[in-house]
Amino acid sequence: MPLPQIDPGDVRIEPSWKEHLGTEFSKPYFALIKRFLAEEKALGKIIYPPGPLIFNAFDKTPFDKVRVVIIGQDPYHGPGQAMGLCFSVPEQIPVPASLKNIYKELQRDTGFVIPNHGNLSSWTHQGVFLLNAILTVEKNNAGSHAKIGWHLFTDAVIKTLSDHRTGLVFLLWGNYARSKKVLIDPAKHTILEAAHPSPLARDAFKGCAHFSKTNALFLTRGETPINWSLHE
Repeated sequence: MPLPQIDPGDVRIEPSWKEHLGTEFSKPYFALIKRFLAEEKALGKIIYPPGPLIFNAFDKTPFDKVRVVIIGQDPYHGPGQAMGLCFSVPEQIPVPASLKNIYKELQRDTGFVIPNHGNLSSWTHQGVFLLNAILTVEKNNAGSHAKIGWHLFTDAVIKTLSDHRTGLVFLLWGNYARSKKVLIDPAKHTILEAAHPSPLARDAFKGCAHFSKTNALFLTRGETPINWSLHE
């Protein structure tokens, strides 16, 4: 079966990202991703997040507005959880375990008041780019789309940010995110590494202080710190 021809203009993503990533949408791997997703849906499989939210992280945080990059692995695979932002869930969905640990560290590190929801959208409006390295997943099947090509796209995203921006803060949590370090120029950007916030890592994430360290860096440069509070 021939690969579908993709016109980059047909990809629904925030314009500044399309400008910087347009060539990726024309590459064979992206056509393979599109065909795979179409075939899975034709088989009746449920894919998360919903189509309009696959590029939500990009739509929320335009290319030139990115200040902090947090890299997750793949979307949540339970009903209603995935919203195209790593670690984030819609407000009516129970807060997942990894996010609870992020909240605990924020509280310890900054005095953060833990909210009763897991929607991190307010961070994205301040330049926190919440990128999952894999952008889709099959319902109740974690990691199911890990090898369909999304990593090629998101690796290009990370490298493009590294190449065309300066002064970003990359928060790499866990071995998977830390493997992306090779894509980032440490002479131009700040890289902070820690264990994954998953309960499987026990308390290894505790004490990383990435949130206060990020804001301390911004303050030394005379820039506005991130308001991590989710009480609006």
